[in-house]
Amino acid sequence: MSVAQIIALFEELKPKIVTLLCHHNADPDAICSAYGFAGVLRQLVPNVNAEIGASQGISRLSKHVLKHLPIDVKTQPNIDGADVIVLLDTNTVQQLEGLADKVKASKAPIIVIDHHAVHPETEKITKICITNEQASSTCEIVYDLYKQANIKPTIDEAKALFLGIAFDTRHFVIANSSTLKTVAELVDAGVNAQETLSLLSLPMDFSERVARLKASRRVKLFRVNQWIIAVSHVSAFQASAARALIELGANVAVVAGKQNEKIEVSLRCTADFHEKTGIHLGKDIAKPLGEHLHGMGGGHVTAAGVNGVGEIELALKHSIRLLKEKLLTTNK
Repeated sequence: MSVAQIIALFEELKPKIVTLLCHHNADPDAICSAYGFAGVLRQLVPNVNAEIGASQGISRLSKHVLKHLPIDVKTQPNIDGADVIVLLDTNTVQQLEGLADKVKASKAPIIVIDHHAVHPETEKITKICITNEQASSTCEIVYDLYKQANIKPTIDEAKALFLGIAFDTRHFVIANSSTLKTVAELVDAGVNAQETLSLLSLPMDFSERVARLKASRRVKLFRVNQWIIAVSHVSAFQASAARALIELGANVAVVAGKQNEKIEVSLRCTADFHEKTGIHLGKDIAKPLGEHLHGMGGGHVTAAGVNGVGEIELALKHSIRLLKEKLLTTNK
């Protein structure tokens, strides 16, 4: 899939309103890729009104980033009036949370741009899928659209794409050679790397510190072969708590939380764990766990998330079961 297909679709439909949607609690890769793609549309289809939306708002770090970039994200974007809907960094409609039903009911063609494989159910209702699982981030894919179209991002757009890539690669720790070439080109375009990277440094607030400490206090450890799996539960900041357990020494961390009837599970593992076992947290663990919880799951090789319904203890037990099955199958 390429930018040419998007241009062809837009020439056919002549849309006036394009709604760009990010997953709930949108992270910097999501909002920055949406902003970057809006820049592509601005140059290729200048009369289009592109609106960025994220159900239930954006992450705390994203809010900090928005103080330094002219990005407007709406919690109630125009879906009913949209001529085209684009999902960015969102491989399943379920990740749109409160906006999911509206999107599924819309007659507007749907485009997905993501560095995760599109969920089969979402793929059925999608007109164009631009995905690349080898890309570090959705921002990297969007930058490639600029290159395909032979156009250049503005300095703000370049800075946004740089931030999205930096965020999803953990400040380039897991970046590949293609990613680093992209980053170099963005720096050549005028991005001040050191100054821009500092925007991703956010002081940890009191609630997040408490959540990390509670997760550590409640942790249960399992050993499979030479691997240590840590599971815990907190009511908020599950992703941060999972990262903390990895920093403490776990090879894999699974942290669940529940609000009302909904369960959220964050999974993290070390790069060494993935390299030696071949286990992809998003595909091998989060996806089947999401199905088991009557929800959705997915993500990266070392970081993934799940939304569903049920009980925390059962969700954690099933995640352990999935990990054990995979580890015993690989015998590593």
